[in-house]
Amino acid sequence: MRLFAAVLPPEDVTAELATKVAELRSLPGADALRWTGRPGWHFTLAFYGEVDEEVVPELSAALERTARRTEPFGLTVRGGGQFGEGRALWAGAAGDLAALRLLAEGCEEAVAREHRRYRAHLTLARSREAVDVRPYLDRLDGFVGRAWTVDELVLVRSNLPRSGVPGEQPRYEAVGRWGFGAGG
Repeated sequence: MRLFAAVLPPEDVTAELATKVAELRSLPGADALRWTGRPGWHFTLAFYGEVDEEVVPELSAALERTARRTEPFGLTVRGGGQFGEGRALWAGAAGDLAALRLLAEGCEEAVAREHRRYRAHLTLARSREAVDVRPYLDRLDGFVGRAWTVDELVLVRSNLPRSGVPGEQPRYEAVGRWGFGAGG
């Protein structure tokens, strides 16, 4: 199964961001991007890829330990950026990014992977080709969403589309959830 560890923004935060994304989707050329559906919005902490089912209990135990060592922290969706010359448009984060980075490192260590530089982001859209996303970035530049307290770590299964229908979105399901701190 295809898995990743994530922080999931609460409903009121994604509702607020959805209003901004609707504005972005009305800009000229927006149809050149494949927009991520709201149920898919998350801050990936570590991507594990295909994981054998028998490894999931060990991975879950490691993530639970990481969650117990983490105290709740504040986060907000803020601004935006791009990867790969417009191949991915994303909303950024603000708040206790040091705590988010430590959480990401703990999730990476859960499978003893090599650490990459962590950039907190929530993917809004992708493209197979380079796209000039400056108009979208200009609109995201001043965006600051409402703050929330991150208090759980989620192991998510990504079910990729199989129908071949253009625009079909992956489906995500929580495989495990762990509250932060010793009481989590």
